[in-house]
Amino acid sequence: MKFELFSQVALREDIPKYGLKKGDTATIVEHYQMPEGEEDGYSLEGFNIEAITVEVAESQIEAIKAPVLQLGKY
Repeated sequence: MKFELFSQVALREDIPKYGLKKGDTATIVEHYQMPEGEEDGYSLEGFNIEAITVEVAESQIEAIKAPVLQLGKY
């Protein structure tokens, strides 16, 4: 599994069916391991759409890079 359950990811492309855009973020709630040679899938929740779970292929999502916190003078 490339992505861990409950991790935050961003879409790599638009999903017009749900009005979702590249860069929208969600949480992985399920992983679907596919047979050798097929792409794994994931269920995502947490978009700004109430009560919707979106199924995507692994290539449609990417990990969100954590922001780098910089300590500075106050």
